[in-house]
Amino acid sequence: MSDGITRKEFLKLAAGSLFALGLGELIPGLQSTAEAAARPMVVVAKNQSPAALTRAVVDGLGGMKHFVKAGNTVVIKPNAAWARKPNQAANTNPEVIAEIIRLCKQAGAKIVKVMDHPVDSPDETTFSINGIKQAVRDAGGLMISGRSRSLYKNISIPRGKVLRSSQVLKDVVEADVFINVPIAKVHGAVPLTLSMKNFMGITYDRQSWHNSPDLNQAIADYASFIKPYVSLTIVDANLVLMSNGPKGPGKVNAAKTMIAGTDMVAVDAYTAKAIFNMAPDSIRYIKLANAA
Repeated sequence: MSDGITRKEFLKLAAGSLFALGLGELIPGLQSTAEAAARPMVVVAKNQSPAALTRAVVDGLGGMKHFVKAGNTVVIKPNAAWARKPNQAANTNPEVIAEIIRLCKQAGAKIVKVMDHPVDSPDETTFSINGIKQAVRDAGGLMISGRSRSLYKNISIPRGKVLRSSQVLKDVVEADVFINVPIAKVHGAVPLTLSMKNFMGITYDRQSWHNSPDLNQAIADYASFIKPYVSLTIVDANLVLMSNGPKGPGKVNAAKTMIAGTDMVAVDAYTAKAIFNMAPDSIRYIKLANAA
């Protein structure tokens, strides 16, 4: 295994013969040689309960204490946009979110906020049906809807090509730790919704992405802004929506897999190939973000 593997080389591997052997499988690093030698960039876990898978991938990346320090404020971004039950695989599994909160608390986090800008309304009903509100409460976190404009700040995106300005939840950029926790699923507008697409839930005017000349480029543009703030990406592929995404109902595949890492492009690339058997460079926002 080469410690100095580049992201470009990783994407080539993902398009060909990447593999996952089970719990805690380590995939080659995408940081500098020194950092990659110390810790992997992508970890894959399979065939356990959602909570066990969550613990496994976090442990594989060095444990939550590597990311969260005593007294930290943590913001977790699930996909919680839809009034669908957990078994319909439209939202991040509540058990995954609950376990991440517990791990953050054990690492010494002072406060853990779980935030999303839901599509379905009313928000309380949406968060109740998808099970995330109760899971957050039981684990000791705070569930916050991102629907109010007052929660956002305007941003400029210096490297943006079609999205040069937008908004971001103030809590996200002010947090000590930001953890992005999407569910892996198909999407009608772009083939897959993974970690970078999940950032649409931390912007106020999500329609501006769809109204831009190129949705894939808008996703990559926003990712270029938010990248420095993302501490950890965990993709929930326990249950995967394989048709009629992003809301469903549709065909659900019990993949029983979790993918985590500190490079969101690498995580999305691996997920595209391993879960959907799609070449990463066939997903345009992955290709665009990788080239940025």
